Amino acid sequence: MANTNTNRTWFITGASTGFGRLLAEEVLKSGGKVIATARNPQQIAHLEQQYPDMAKTFALDVTDAAQVASVVAQATASYGPVDVLVNNAGYGIAGAIEEATEDEYMPMFETNVFGLLRVTRAFLPHFRKQGSGHILNLSSIGGLVASPGMGFYNATKFAVEGLSEALAQEIAPLGIHLTIVEPGPFRTDFLGRSGVQAEAVIPDYDATAGNMRRYFTSQDGKQKGDPLRAVHAMMQVVASPHPPLRLLLGASTLQRLRNKLDAWQQEIATWESTTRGADFPEGE
Repeated sequence: MANTNTNRTWFITGASTGFGRLLAEEVLKSGGKVIATARNPQQIAHLEQQYPDMAKTFALDVTDAAQVASVVAQATASYGPVDVLVNNAGYGIAGAIEEATEDEYMPMFETNVFGLLRVTRAFLPHFRKQGSGHILNLSSIGGLVASPGMGFYNATKFAVEGLSEALAQEIAPLGIHLTIVEPGPFRTDFLGRSGVQAEAVIPDYDATAGNMRRYFTSQDGKQKGDPLRAVHAMMQVVASPHPPLRLLLGASTLQRLRNKLDAWQQEIATWESTTRGADFPEGE
């Protein structure tokens, strides 16, 4: 990997595992600086020990608004300017819409959506003041294509897609980039330690949501995606003068999106006359 991220300072949430941890390590190896955060800072303490002049770690629970404000203020005041914000903290829950309870799915919304919003909004004044910055919002192919058994996770990532698409247009004139990162199945612990399943099981959903539960238990560690290649792609995007709005990662991600777009185009064509017929006739 070419050394393309020297002199940039990255702020990464959810850096204890998965993409967040690997990205922090690779940025540091490339010569960049990293402010790594995690709910349990002991899990990322090795970064400061290994890179004492380049890494700083903080305890951060993105669902804690006061802690978000405090950590971002400390980071930008003492270790800034921050050039890249990576909203990586998040997790998924498997279960049918009827199966998962509010106590099970609401914490995921607090992390995946509202936590991401808290951190992003805390950084926007900083980025506006310096007239630059790059936000990487970790979404998923599940933010573009929904699957039975992942509806609540899909809802969080669809929300990330919508707010990111709007925000990208708001901040582009200010010199700030935003890229939505959309991985497919990668060999992280998303299906393992980070994966959650709804406690209630309704047999009627076995052939739909049940397949997703079985996928969680049978495919952990067998995913086609290489996390190291994924984080290198993220670094490449940040180094680009013309970064994309969306970064699809993994061949299966590409195929799933193309399949959805093809089906959508067919449905649009089939119902086009009904769609157009919903307007007032011309002249009225």
